[in-house]
Amino acid sequence: MFVDKAKIYVKAGDGGDGIISFRREKYVPNGGPAGGDGGRGADIIFRVDEGLRTLMDFRYQRHFKAPRGEKGRNKSQHGANAENMIVRIPPGTIILDEDSGEVLADMTRHGQQVVIARGGRGGRGNIRFATPNNPAPELAENGEEGQERYIVLELKVMADVGLVGFPSVGKSTLLSVVSSAKPKIGAYHFTTITPNLGVVGVGEGRSFVMADLPGLIEGAHEGVGLGHEFLRHVERTRIIVHVVDMSGSEGRDPFEDWQKINDELKLYNPLLAERTQIVAANKMDMPDSEANLEQFLQQVREAQPDIEVMPISSLTRKGIQELLYRAADLLDQVPDERVVEEVADVSERKVYSLDKKEDDGFKIVRENEMFVVESAKIDRMMKRMQLNSHEAILKLARTLRYMGVDAELRKRGAVEGTIVRIGDFEFEFVEGSSYY
Repeated sequence: MFVDKAKIYVKAGDGGDGIISFRREKYVPNGGPAGGDGGRGADIIFRVDEGLRTLMDFRYQRHFKAPRGEKGRNKSQHGANAENMIVRIPPGTIILDEDSGEVLADMTRHGQQVVIARGGRGGRGNIRFATPNNPAPELAENGEEGQERYIVLELKVMADVGLVGFPSVGKSTLLSVVSSAKPKIGAYHFTTITPNLGVVGVGEGRSFVMADLPGLIEGAHEGVGLGHEFLRHVERTRIIVHVVDMSGSEGRDPFEDWQKINDELKLYNPLLAERTQIVAANKMDMPDSEANLEQFLQQVREAQPDIEVMPISSLTRKGIQELLYRAADLLDQVPDERVVEEVADVSERKVYSLDKKEDDGFKIVRENEMFVVESAKIDRMMKRMQLNSHEAILKLARTLRYMGVDAELRKRGAVEGTIVRIGDFEFEFVEGSSYY
């Protein structure tokens, strides 16, 4: 099954917790603190694997959670960093943030990779808090939470040659003739509902990838028919082979068909109008095809004199080899410009910054007789601190006092014994002292 769009959830690893520990060794007087730092959480890295052609794997696995770093150890030993999680994706995948719609990366080259979610930093052990005034601190930090987000993956097929045209003009038959691909072929519209890829061997050691794209109809740029679902795949192709039913077997005019499809491509993306195009005048084995071709050539020369028209028949294979040779020659001349802005190094693209400037502001809301302090900075600090010791509570109280929270609470009417809630914790306001 061909899957070209998927929504997944990614959660980078949390950092390991720092620990509180002290040295108690023989012949080491006044050993002091020896709690090590926690390890860093694992990043989630998306890497292009040219062996993949679809997003099928993401249909069954939609959640990716990276491992967390190890806790710090005693004897000042650092906890191990978690091993990064590598997620393989096919070339041509665009990665978007679901909330903002931002394009995080456009992955086109084998081995290209980008960090989508950063792992959290490890918490500091008590050895990091030792000072001359406090040589034996009972303070340590929890590991920082890893980034989590929902992302959308969109695959645009990476093919050298794309077959476009109305339904039932013979695109699938052409692909089956020139390659080992086995697309579904039937005498009804929209037989092809997913792109089919095939490797075409031209001879003389030359080959290219051809894609049979689902049939387009008038209004496709607005979502009519299969619409946007497959128009985006045309964007990746270097050459367009526009297949036209020259027999007019369904009562349609070949020239009008050619114009309508070109208009749809242009309305979807104006750059597609500049893409190198060959018109494959198919079904030349049918009655009236020769007369229709003569009229078609005259009309095309008036509308677009430089367009190249090649008569073929997928059934008798007449003109097929000439078409392949011409396509291969044009591919040698057309530069591969499908590779858009790439990331040479993972570190060059800062998807998520853990070092951005913190908002020092806070807001105090009164709920009945209780005050609630809301602040992103205080919330992050309390998540990091291990509030299981008196010393940690005192450190928090000093920080709140320096930020001006005490003074603002007094201004709002807080008195001795007033309950103050910060995050998941509730404290009692003690005038002239701190929170307990």
